[in-house]
Amino acid sequence: MIKDLTVGKPAKVLFLFALPLLLSTVFQQLYNIADSMIAGRFVGEDALSAVGASYPITMIFMAIGLGANIGVSVVVSRLFGAKRMKDVKEAVNTAFISIAVLSILLTALGLLISKPLLRLLGTPDNIFGDSLAYLNIYIGGLISLFMYNVATGIFSALGDSKTPLIFLIGSSIGNIILDIILVVPIKLGVQGVAWATFIAQSIAAILAVTALALRIKKIETEQKSRIFSVKMLKSLSYLSIPSILQQSFISVGGIIIQGLINSYDSSSMIAGYSAAIKLNTFAIMTFTTLANGLSSYTAQNIGANNFIRVKQGYKAMCLMATAVVVPFVVFFAAFPNAALKLFIENPSELAMKTGRDFLIIVSPFYFSIAIKLVSDAILRGSGKMFPFMISTFADLFLRIVLAYVFNEFWGSVGIWISWPVGWVASTVMTVAFCLSGVWKKQGKRKSSDTALEQ
Repeated sequence: MIKDLTVGKPAKVLFLFALPLLLSTVFQQLYNIADSMIAGRFVGEDALSAVGASYPITMIFMAIGLGANIGVSVVVSRLFGAKRMKDVKEAVNTAFISIAVLSILLTALGLLISKPLLRLLGTPDNIFGDSLAYLNIYIGGLISLFMYNVATGIFSALGDSKTPLIFLIGSSIGNIILDIILVVPIKLGVQGVAWATFIAQSIAAILAVTALALRIKKIETEQKSRIFSVKMLKSLSYLSIPSILQQSFISVGGIIIQGLINSYDSSSMIAGYSAAIKLNTFAIMTFTTLANGLSSYTAQNIGANNFIRVKQGYKAMCLMATAVVVPFVVFFAAFPNAALKLFIENPSELAMKTGRDFLIIVSPFYFSIAIKLVSDAILRGSGKMFPFMISTFADLFLRIVLAYVFNEFWGSVGIWISWPVGWVASTVMTVAFCLSGVWKKQGKRKSSDTALEQ
């Protein structure tokens, strides 16, 4: 159902819109969590390490899909809020054609460089073969990953957060069932985990794109929209590329950190970090999903020139995000062993210590990163990409540099300490940008949506 986010009480509208998005995040993260959990518990610690060693690379591709999701969502939201339905259809057509071409190019590139990348990361020899097999199968499914992310971004832009949830529930359950079948009785090991994700993700993409095509077809316009528009592609790129760069650089930072962990040459340490980073990613993606919902809300209301509602939505989402953070902090900080044992059967003491240290040090600062992501959403939704990028790069730079510096003094614990330092610094910057009202000035200056002019 298409929903106008420019009417109704902001807090209630955002809550009802964000709730299905949150549930979608839970089920979407089940893909990666199920892979690691089943690999770790039914195959062994080395299998978990193999999946974990390839994880930072897979996150680069996920970052591209998520960045495209965000950029397309903001553009379509703005057009929908301004009731420019012909342009909405044109943006959707252009987005799908562009992402299909991009996914084919990245699949070819990914298969070409997957092995050198794993070598560059210093992946231990005993898990290299499984890591490479998992990574290559994952890369083969990029077109499904990208198409699904773009489809869900457009659904959100149209105010529909429920339809993607239905597809995700089905595909996530299917993914878990396939994981168990391919790993336990068929005994395909790490490759079975990868194929389960490939199949489930492909089904979700086909269903989502088909449902969206039928939905868009029902939108009536006075003029026929074009199949592809270079000018619309520029508008989509204006917002998508900074979002993709943000997500990608964060993932590159993850690769650099993974290389630092691999330098310890310990499968147990890699396994502990892999389990902890999966849990951490689950939390961060939950906060990111809330923020993405606010981006769509902001873009629709700026498209309708309703800036007061944007301020009200910002306050409401900050409170909502804070409430969502609490259970993650309690579980990860107070019960880290229980959280980690979801992934590792009979873990070594080093694996448990590595994961436990990470969760206890990092999780209390989820309050900071959640507020940063919500503030980012206001900047993105208004098209104010420069300050958005500044704060993100500040976080990344500090985390990478300090990880190496602190590692020299405190070992792996020093690596974990670098995370909250980067988060707090970037949060201060992003909140300052939002409170300055720069997003509102951007919106007024582009009341005619210069970036979306055709």
